[in-house]
Amino acid sequence: MKNLFLIFCGLLMISAASAQDTYIQAGKLVDTKNGKVLTERTIIVSGNKIKSVENGFVTPPNASDKLINLQNMTVLPGLTDMHVHLESETNPQKYLESFTFNEADFAFNSVGFAKTTLLAGFTTVRELGGSGVNVTLRNAINSGKIEGPRIFTAGKSLATTGGHADPTNSFNRKLVGDPGPKDGVVNSVDDAAKAVRQNYKNGVDLIKITATGGVLSVAKSSSNPQFTEEEIRAIIHTARDYGFHVAAHAHGDEGMQRAVRAGVTTIEHGTMMSEETMDLMKKHKAYLVPTITAGKEVSEKAEIENYYPALVVPKAKEIGPLIQNTFGKAYKRGVMIAFGTDAGVFEHGKNAKEFGYMVEAGMPAMEAIQSATIIPARILNMAGQTGEIAPGFFADIIAVSEDPVQNIRTLENVVFVMKDGKVFKE
Repeated sequence: MKNLFLIFCGLLMISAASAQDTYIQAGKLVDTKNGKVLTERTIIVSGNKIKSVENGFVTPPNASDKLINLQNMTVLPGLTDMHVHLESETNPQKYLESFTFNEADFAFNSVGFAKTTLLAGFTTVRELGGSGVNVTLRNAINSGKIEGPRIFTAGKSLATTGGHADPTNSFNRKLVGDPGPKDGVVNSVDDAAKAVRQNYKNGVDLIKITATGGVLSVAKSSSNPQFTEEEIRAIIHTARDYGFHVAAHAHGDEGMQRAVRAGVTTIEHGTMMSEETMDLMKKHKAYLVPTITAGKEVSEKAEIENYYPALVVPKAKEIGPLIQNTFGKAYKRGVMIAFGTDAGVFEHGKNAKEFGYMVEAGMPAMEAIQSATIIPARILNMAGQTGEIAPGFFADIIAVSEDPVQNIRTLENVVFVMKDGKVFKE
């Protein structure tokens, strides 16, 4: 027994001695906490965490350590997109996929979309609604089976009958049925609680509701309120019991006000938001997730003949062009902003275009970067773990060729990606 113990201790010592740290020499480093760009720093990564950040370019002391030279690059924390849909991507045949795809088709496609998102520099995402495959996708990434960002998923969005996320909208009468809470369809306070508990059972991380009509659903209205305030309150009350926050898709102003008064954490899109609603959001500390890129992309695709169903086209032309202007007004009025794009409504991997649109509308580049780093970390209860390059944080690190504070569009071409201490793009 003594010999076995000595052998075991020896193996532990060998393992400790051969442990490899990674030294990343950064020409510039974006300090998201303090809103500054630092020069000549070395980030030391051990395992999946940042061990320290040192002044100057430090050379690894051990032969077993790895050196990554990014002396001509600007380094910043991995980005977070707070509104993506990883199960699908826009295409002219998308509305047929409900009938032609099996669950496995959505699952296989989501693998590629997840990797594309990671390689674009988004190491964390909030997945805001699909068939439920997104829960399995998250688990597969977490277990190392596939490559992708860290996912916080809402599973299935919650809707009302005929509402924006009713899964049987546009089906013929033989197929439309009467979906209920198990399918994410809510029509009463009791349904609201049951739908949240069902999503908890399904393994979600948060709850998403469609508080108003939407653009891409095959239903007439883009903006009418679709939940009573009592139903929303029941959803939020139940969600809090399970440790969930609630995101609310909303284009119309009345639906937004109901959601904000009831206590949602984020408003997605916010297209027709009034100044009264902006002030209400400030009062209740709700965030706006603007998704400007989605607005621009759907309005462009609405001009392509037969790209969308006829019922969708006028909604896309009406809503799409308004989002950037509303965002600019909300930011200037002091509404808190969290970065989100609605990727999937447009091609995955183009998420960083959102930064340019935010800056165009009046948001300083550093604040736009913070909206995709430290702000999401707070919402997702990941403060102290993601959103900064600092000791003890996950080693989610990206690099770009230029200083993004000087040229925000450099974030559209990320040249280096590390997540959890592992390099995915070098």
